[in-house]
Amino acid sequence: MIKSPFRRALFPALFAGLAAAGPAAAQTAADLAGAPEQGIDARINEAIGPVADVFAGVIFYSIPVMGADLPLIVVWLVTAAVFFTFYFGFINFRGFGHALRLVRGDYEDPNDRGEVSHFQALTAALSGTVGLGNIAGVAIAVSLGGPGATFWMILAGLLGMTSKFTECTLGVKYRRVNADGTVSGGPMYYLSQGLAERGMGGFGRFLAVFFAIMCVGGSLGGGNMFQINQAFQQFVNVTGGDASPLAGRGWIFGLVAAFLVGIVIIGGIRSIVRVTEKIVPFMCGLYVLAGLVIILVHWADIPAALGAILTGAFSPEGVAGGFVGVLIQGFRRAAFSNEAGIGSAAIAHSAVRTKEPVTEGYVALLEPFVDTVIVCTVTALVIVITGTYGTPDTDGVSLTSQAFGSTITWFPYVLAVAVILFAFSTMISWSYYGLKSWTYLFGETRAADVSFKLLFCVFVVIGSSLQLGAVVDFSDAMIFAMSLPNLIGLYLLAPVVRRELAAYRAKLRSGEIRAHQHVPPAGAPARR
Repeated sequence: MIKSPFRRALFPALFAGLAAAGPAAAQTAADLAGAPEQGIDARINEAIGPVADVFAGVIFYSIPVMGADLPLIVVWLVTAAVFFTFYFGFINFRGFGHALRLVRGDYEDPNDRGEVSHFQALTAALSGTVGLGNIAGVAIAVSLGGPGATFWMILAGLLGMTSKFTECTLGVKYRRVNADGTVSGGPMYYLSQGLAERGMGGFGRFLAVFFAIMCVGGSLGGGNMFQINQAFQQFVNVTGGDASPLAGRGWIFGLVAAFLVGIVIIGGIRSIVRVTEKIVPFMCGLYVLAGLVIILVHWADIPAALGAILTGAFSPEGVAGGFVGVLIQGFRRAAFSNEAGIGSAAIAHSAVRTKEPVTEGYVALLEPFVDTVIVCTVTALVIVITGTYGTPDTDGVSLTSQAFGSTITWFPYVLAVAVILFAFSTMISWSYYGLKSWTYLFGETRAADVSFKLLFCVFVVIGSSLQLGAVVDFSDAMIFAMSLPNLIGLYLLAPVVRRELAAYRAKLRSGEIRAHQHVPPAGAPARR
């Protein structure tokens, strides 16, 4: 938590940064009273557009490479993933089996400090990343980069596992356990405390505050308004389009969603994981199963599809930038989908019950594997194997829907359910990320807790009611700006993680830490 004088100064600054919030909230009330909707959207977009354009232009600055545009933020994220993969001796592959045993509960001790199990922490973090990017983003990557983009997307996903390992180990290492037993952790804490240990306290606090401000903005935009807006659009599409009973009445959809989100997030991380531990396996299982059905229906085309992916990865035809162009599309989709290096997931993983920080690092490396290597790859394979990636004037969710619908005619309805579930789960996880950043800035008080949750629910209604493209663009840039302080901290604190890993392995080898199951809570009779 930052000091009070700075906190008081930060309040007006942050609200100025969220300039859209005030007018949008006020205008939403006016909208409900019958004011012209388009005029409200246009005025807000016009007001924030110039700032959003400049900020997004800096964060997503691209350089031309062999005819293709290469965003430097992608280079920043992928370079870190490669560095940590070598630095930790390919822990993403060597630690995979141990990660599965941790998630299964083989080393779980309910008497450890923390709020959630390894499995619950993983599902909470996954719910924040598995979303529309796995459906619409992959379709765009394959459309622009061809089938070969799938190969580079999978490779970047495998590398990103090590970035997650690093940031989530630090999240637990430097977390704070509050007096009521709740946990606060994430990049804000390891940047401030970890760098203070290395004699860089002032620099660490600056990075922590910058990260927290970006995370609050990102949670309200990309983690909230964009999700509910896309979910509403998909709902309208499958219920009759312009003839849908909710067409033009996004505020009704938003009010219902805000109520559901509110009753989940009011209970904190324990309430959130009770939902995500059920939704995430269900929605991922449903989506992957549907994809596998389509792949098996087209089993005769599987060799040709795999050949197109491998051939296209190294000798693409008709793709802007050739080999570099398809590589960029694949890397960009992976980096944007699993958020490895962004630092968001470390906030959820910090709440885990454990006394060994590196155990959650192991668990976290499964996150990009599920998000990118499994879910994104299924989407790409379906699009490639059905041959729909070359369909003109179709991309994003529409292209994925068409690919699935070419074999399963009723799949668009399943996709609509998946989009809404993905959006809902993403919102409740990002509400937690935003809340922890908010309380880091303004203190762990009841007023700070309630004020952010109310603000988050208001933005659900706003996101569903208005088309605030400039606001969402600004928020997206804030999410990726989180990687700037986070990765600086990860590079500087990587030796800490390596010491934690070495100590943990030594305990495993010596037998000090052994696999066990169902350890009874303190005071309860032990089972024999």
